[in-house]
Amino acid sequence: MFGKKKQPPIKSLIAHGSRIEGNYIFSEGLRVDGEVVGDIRAHPDHPSILVISESATVTGAVHADHVIVNGRVVGPVHATELLELQPKAHIEGDVTYKGLEMHQGALIAGQLQPLVGAGEKPTLKLAAIND
Repeated sequence: MFGKKKQPPIKSLIAHGSRIEGNYIFSEGLRVDGEVVGDIRAHPDHPSILVISESATVTGAVHADHVIVNGRVVGPVHATELLELQPKAHIEGDVTYKGLEMHQGALIAGQLQPLVGAGEKPTLKLAAIND
């Protein structure tokens, strides 16, 4: 989905120091730097990107096309296209993805479940650190 097409713009921000309690539905792009207690879901009719930064904590389910995690998620993560787990990512829950990029240091306490069609192999990319 995002290989040749431009990624959707990040139009929404949950800022550092903010706390949202309840479910949050967004369109296109969302960056979370604060805390969310509830589910975060992208609107299914549009391409979406969700960034959970190093300072962020999400307690609830996460659903988007492209999910980038460098913070903490307590709950299931569902990426219909690509899941990027950066070095400080910490997920306590099952993870469902079509493509996966995982950096050294990222932690998942749950099951990894690729979304695969008939005869299709899941994409897995291990990111290396270049010193």
